[in-house]
Amino acid sequence: MALVRLERPGEEAAVRAVVADAFGDERTPALVDGMRGSSAWRALSFVAEEAGAIVGHVSYTRGWLDAPSRLIEVLVLSPLSVASAFQGRGIGGALVRESLAALQGRPEPLVFLEGSPRYYGRLGFRPGGEAGFVAPSPRIPAAAFQFVTLTAYEPWMTGTLVYPDVFWEHDCVGLRP
Repeated sequence: MALVRLERPGEEAAVRAVVADAFGDERTPALVDGMRGSSAWRALSFVAEEAGAIVGHVSYTRGWLDAPSRLIEVLVLSPLSVASAFQGRGIGGALVRESLAALQGRPEPLVFLEGSPRYYGRLGFRPGGEAGFVAPSPRIPAAAFQFVTLTAYEPWMTGTLVYPDVFWEHDCVGLRP
């Protein structure tokens, strides 16, 4: 099984290659590059390593929950990538489970994402709308807008998710026709 750990300095190119291979586009690796240079970057970038090679990646950036009483810093999981030759082996699930465990105890109370409810639901994510959260764009399918709580979560924390600029700059919010 792959070893999950924090990304180390100097591994950016290997991570970018995994993201490009997993998504088969240039937009998603460009998003990761943009996140690294943005105020949303928190160095919460985890990799899966197998036989000394990086084969998976997940990162968490800062977002905000526009709650009734104040803005609350939260985390946004995006993207989750596994190199195509390693997909279907449980590496993505291990990345999410182990990275979420590492995030427990941080000051952010919630993690949000856009993704497959079937996939992320089995990893503990729940539909955001059912808990009173509002997606940052109507282009995000309701079922894809999901969250999981961390230890700092309190029930009064509800509101609209606000993505950092980098997601908008790269047009990586919701679905376009």
